[in-house]
Parts: sequence; C-alpha cells; structure tokens
Amino acid sequence: MRAQTIAVIGAAVLAGAVGGALLSPAPVSAVAREMIELQTSVNQVLANQQQIQTAMTQNAAVEKTLLDQLATTVNSFNSNMATLQKSVQEMQANSAASLNSMGTQVQGLSDNVADLQARVGKLDQKLADAQNTLQSIDAKLAGNAPAAEPGTPGSEAPAPGGGAPPSATAPGGAPAMVPGAPSADVLYSNGLRDWTGKRYDLATQEFNDYLKYYGTTDLASNAQFYLGEIAYSQGKFQLAVDAYSKVIENYPKSFKLAPAHLKKALALLELGQKTNAERELRAVVRLFPGTDEERKARAKLKELGAPVA
Repeated sequence: MRAQTIAVIGAAVLAGAVGGALLSPAPVSAVAREMIELQTSVNQVLANQQQIQTAMTQNAAVEKTLLDQLATTVNSFNSNMATLQKSVQEMQANSAASLNSMGTQVQGLSDNVADLQARVGKLDQKLADAQNTLQSIDAKLAGNAPAAEPGTPGSEAPAPGGGAPPSATAPGGAPAMVPGAPSADVLYSNGLRDWTGKRYDLATQEFNDYLKYYGTTDLASNAQFYLGEIAYSQGKFQLAVDAYSKVIENYPKSFKLAPAHLKKALALLELGQKTNAERELRAVVRLFPGTDEERKARAKLKELGAPVA
C-alpha cells in the first residue's frame, strides 16, 4: 500500500513537471535578447531624432544668417538709391539753373545783336544822307563858285536848312550824350549785365536812368521791358504787368512787343486774372503769327482749356 502511494505521488510529480515544462514561458535568454533588440531600436530612433533636431537647428541658424545678410544688403541698396536720387535731383536743379542762366544770357546777347543791327542800319542811312548832302553841296558850289581848299576857314558847309552838320549826330545813330548823365551805352550795358547777374536793384536803377535820360531812343522799349522782367523775377507781378503794359502802349513798333504781351499774360495768370490773361494770349496769337511767342501762347491757352479764337 505504501509503495502504491509512493508511486502515485511520483507519477503526480512527474506529470506536474511535464505540464510545467509544457506550460512554462519562453526561456529567459530569448526574452532578454528581444528586450535588448527593442532597446537598441529605441536608441536608434532617439539618435535619429537627435540628428534631425540638430540639422533643423543648424538650418535655422543658416537661414537667420542669410536673412540678416539680405536685410543688410537691402538697407545698403536703399541707402545707395537715396544717395543716387539726391544726386540726380541736385544735377537736375543745377541743370535747370544753368539753362535759365544761359537763356537769360542768350536773350541779352540777342538784344545786343538787335541793337547793333539797328545802329548799323542807322549808320547806313546817315552815310547815305551825308553822301546826298555832299552831292548837293558840290552841285551848289559848282554852280556858284569854286570850292574852298580843304582845311581853310569856311570849308565846312552847313547842312541843308541851316541845321547842324551831320557830324553833330553820334556815329551809328547812337543817342547824343546828355550833360551830367552817364552815356546811353554804359547805362544800358550795365543794366543788362546786372539783370543777367540777378543784381535786380542795380539793374532797376540803371534801366530807370536810361528811360529818364534816353526815353526816346530805339532801346528805350528794351529797358522798359527789362523792368517788367525784373519785377516778374522778384514775384512783383502787378509791377510786372504795369511795366509790360508801358511797352505795349508807349512803344508800338518795338520788337519787344510780342514778348511784352506774352509775359503780361503770364503775370496776369499769377495774379489770378485768368480772363484778362486769356485775352492777352489771344492777342499774341492774332498779332504775331509764326513767332515763338505765338506758339507759347497757343500752348498756354491749351493748357488752360481755353479756346484760341
């Protein structure tokens, strides 16, 4: 009996051992290997993540550097553009001033040329008159008595009508010297020089003196016109209108007539008298066709939106 009990117990133990062997988990060594492989994979992922993070940080730093360089370049470009724009504006201003000065000088030279042409014309006329006078004297002397020897008293014959001889008039038809006054040439030349040099007070005094002493000469209308130009340049537009009006009213044959009408119109515009200004512009178009003043008047009327006729 006892032996039988021991056998049963042994069989049970053997069966338990076999069942335990069959139902027990995988060996510890296999589990450890899998854990190691899993940890290795995790470490690899973490390492890759760290590399990506490092690369992103480096790229961000590079991008920031590039952006800073770009901002510096843009700022430098803007600064250079501002400097260039300022230089261009200064060049334009200097060019405009030079052109205005050249225009003023050219106008002064044109007036001087016109003055010389007028004087040459008068000189030709005086020479023709002198020749006619001499021929008349020769004819009278030939009919009455022999002519006196040159250089003897009484050899200078009087002009016809008992007046002064031709030499009493200044050569070239220039105005005679007024006692106590500067010569006409000096006054007029100084006035032109001071006007072109923008010494307006001196030029005003000189042109006024010219009109005071030589108001009936050919260049008197020029002097009056330049008084208008001085007033216009100083922004004294009513004085300019008055001066231009005197050219128009007192010197109807002056070659400054067309410019006087045009500049009077421009001065009237500055005073806000648009209707009167348009009337003057139409007068320029009507009275002075084919001139530069007519073209400017047409352009100004078009700019004002006013009809020409």
